[in-house]
Amino acid sequence: MNGEPQTPHEFLERLVGEWTWEMDASEPDGTPMKGTGSESVRLLGTTWALCDGRDGESMSTLMTLGYDPATQRFKGTFVGSMMTHIWIYDGELDASGNLLTLDTEGPSYEQEGTMARYQDTIEFRGDDHRVLTSRYVGGDGEWKHFMTSHYRRVT
Repeated sequence: MNGEPQTPHEFLERLVGEWTWEMDASEPDGTPMKGTGSESVRLLGTTWALCDGRDGESMSTLMTLGYDPATQRFKGTFVGSMMTHIWIYDGELDASGNLLTLDTEGPSYEQEGTMARYQDTIEFRGDDHRVLTSRYVGGDGEWKHFMTSHYRRVT
């Protein structure tokens, strides 16, 4: 039960701090969306990252990320004030230690009432810049990108 930090936990430590973000996304019909906001990330103990986001208006989000040495996989969740679904993450870090790929399942972006596969990636492009991208598997079986957010460290 006592979790000791492992080398992969260093990725989570890199997330800690205050961030601003800029997002470019598209609605299911292709209508572009833009947004800005902030995120505060802290560690829960030494093995979990809690990422508390807000857009400055009415939206709040909470992402949890951890690493499970037993499965050698990253685990986590994502919830937002604008949705009722809890996203359960399962992922892995690439060999460079800069790109975390998180797989999940949720309500289809294209067809209401069905579920679809999604994938979020968090990539560090420097100590003070990271990028979150999101994509899903469409009805045609192909991956479709729908969001990119650039995070820049404030502190």
